[in-house]
Amino acid sequence: MYIYAIQLTMRNTILIIAFLLYGGLAISQETSKQLFSLEADAYYGTIMEHNPDIAHLITQHPSGLYLSYNRKTYGFREAERRYNYPDWGFTFAYQDFNNEVLGKNYGLYAHINWYFLNRNVVFRIGQGIAYNTNPYDPETNFENNAFGSNFLSTTFLKLNYVKENIWDGFGLHAGVTLIHYSNANFEAPNNSTNTWAFNVGASYLFDHENQPDYVDVDDPPSSSHAEKIKFNFAFRTGYNESDVVGSGQFPFYVASAFADKRLNYKSTVQLGVDYFDSKFLEEFIKYRAIAFPEENLSANNDYRRVGVFIGHELRFYKTAFVSQLGYYVYWPYEFENRHYNRLGLKRYFYQDRIFAVITVKAHWAKAEAVEFGVGVRLW
Repeated sequence: MYIYAIQLTMRNTILIIAFLLYGGLAISQETSKQLFSLEADAYYGTIMEHNPDIAHLITQHPSGLYLSYNRKTYGFREAERRYNYPDWGFTFAYQDFNNEVLGKNYGLYAHINWYFLNRNVVFRIGQGIAYNTNPYDPETNFENNAFGSNFLSTTFLKLNYVKENIWDGFGLHAGVTLIHYSNANFEAPNNSTNTWAFNVGASYLFDHENQPDYVDVDDPPSSSHAEKIKFNFAFRTGYNESDVVGSGQFPFYVASAFADKRLNYKSTVQLGVDYFDSKFLEEFIKYRAIAFPEENLSANNDYRRVGVFIGHELRFYKTAFVSQLGYYVYWPYEFENRHYNRLGLKRYFYQDRIFAVITVKAHWAKAEAVEFGVGVRLW
């Protein structure tokens, strides 16, 4: 079971990267010039105590480096013009926690860069997979309650002041970064880490002598992309585990029905209902009923949940960033709390009628599962 769990984690996180890259590749199809840059950063920071259970792991300041590839865009698609010509690319990250218990992390990400203030400030978000060299082991590394598996889901945010092509293609940048590592409760323990750091680095823009001008045309009003209300059905699934170490991974199934309304090019709002069938919770209830008889809990207590949610999609060509906030209207077992939230990515196909989605469902900052789903949007 453990080997199967590791293989499934690898497959799921690789799918996340492939999903992101597919969206990135679709946003820039310039036929004349495809300029790119390479970056190198060093960073130094501290682990944030977001959970008192990891206080014993915060002993040193972590350090590391980023190596990044950025593909430039120049407005050959409407999405590029509306979002101020973002970059997309890949990042390799190395982090040394300077703590033998936590080990070292090696990460591979897909990322996108958003530019502001006359392209002097850039915000980057990256999502990918990381490998930890020393995860939890009940015999050899029981202190590491942050990482329960070698393979982790990871996200980073960077805010940098940047000056590109200062001299013969070379540029400089500096700023702050936040790096998150977690396996989204795929395997316990999973208290995760968040590293806040300062970074500084240099870049080189290849073929900088032939950099084209940014395309600037009069696009139609954003509201011209508005649509009538559409009805959607989605199915999500995956594997996860409760916080009880060694309790095992179990499948979960989520069926959703919702209405959405596209307001303009960038924004779509949603209102819907979710049905959750989580087998890990069924096993967790049985465990609590036996291990803590003083709670007077029945092992046959219903583990299923039903929630209602509101949501928003930020569209970028055929890709959307999804954010949802939900509330359980049927909650027979008081697990975590009644509010839940989702963040993730959606990719549309076939005239926006079919979509694939990858989301992280959580109760505020505590992740419950990574959800892989497909759905249909009815005309």
